[in-house]
Amino acid sequence: MSETEFPDADAQADLFGPDAKPQYKPDADKVRRRLEAILAEARAASTVPWSPAILLLYREIYPRMSGYLPEDEGAQFRFEFETELKRLKAA
Repeated sequence: MSETEFPDADAQADLFGPDAKPQYKPDADKVRRRLEAILAEARAASTVPWSPAILLLYREIYPRMSGYLPEDEGAQFRFEFETELKRLKAA
């Protein structure tokens, strides 16, 4: 059989799709330090210390970042962050 009989032979060469890309896993210590820095900034403030845009960003990324830590540790970071936000909003 010739190539003209099977014009899609190259398309079928990869039946299982492309190779899986390695998943990014950040360094837990770096994540922990960043979460601690954001939390410390909130704890040191008497009112919300960030612009509305930064607050929105932190409300979005803080839970995601904490997901890279062990579950119980990440949950504690999320709890403490939400506690500080409630305190700051009440001020």
